[in-house]
Amino acid sequence: MNIYKINDIAELIKDNSYVGRGIVIGKTPDSKKAVTAYFIMGRSMNSRNRIFTEKDGAVYTEPFDASKVEDPSLIIYAAIRKLNNKLIVTNGDQTDTIYDGVREGKSFSESLTVREFEPDAPNLTPRISGMLSFNNNDFTYEMSILKSADAEGSACNRYTFSYPSIAGLAHFIHTYVCDGNPIPTFQGEPERVATSDNIDEFTNSLWNALDSENKISLYVRYVDLATGKEENRLINKNK
Repeated sequence: MNIYKINDIAELIKDNSYVGRGIVIGKTPDSKKAVTAYFIMGRSMNSRNRIFTEKDGAVYTEPFDASKVEDPSLIIYAAIRKLNNKLIVTNGDQTDTIYDGVREGKSFSESLTVREFEPDAPNLTPRISGMLSFNNNDFTYEMSILKSADAEGSACNRYTFSYPSIAGLAHFIHTYVCDGNPIPTFQGEPERVATSDNIDEFTNSLWNALDSENKISLYVRYVDLATGKEENRLINKNK
């Protein structure tokens, strides 16, 4: 078994109907850019009634048809926000929790100690989060998953992973292993996946591999490490 294998993310997910929401963070093969991606999927009409919007460098989930929103509490939030040299990406309103905590001097993991998995029994969806810290034309990144310790949701297990940036390598964490009832939550460490120097190639490969019935939106951002210039791609199934 090659524990250092770098996988093709499209190959990992192409036959999986439901990996839920996913975060990818890494560096391009040429070492020139940071890569961040976030996608959402949904099974219910409430979950599928969403789009991504971008405002002032932040990315939000918003209703596609506001008249059809049933419960906005777990589906409407800021997914990506910037704070000084930090870029925060999460699958819920813990984006704001991390933003506020870091602004107050707390670490990424400390900020999340006040949060836990989502209260959506029986699935008990984990909260997944990531943060890039840019410095001297390079960056490091952290990823977190908060998930239930048991099927009853009686306690929360907290896992934080810290990474140096390595050319051509990203880490991929998602909420679910696959579809099910209840849906089985992600297990183990974030998966090692390859990046691309070409943002369109990476974006299209990821979007096309997601299940056509359940995928909703994808956002990809490449940040030039020398200049800070951002290149973004946003895809919404609902148009």
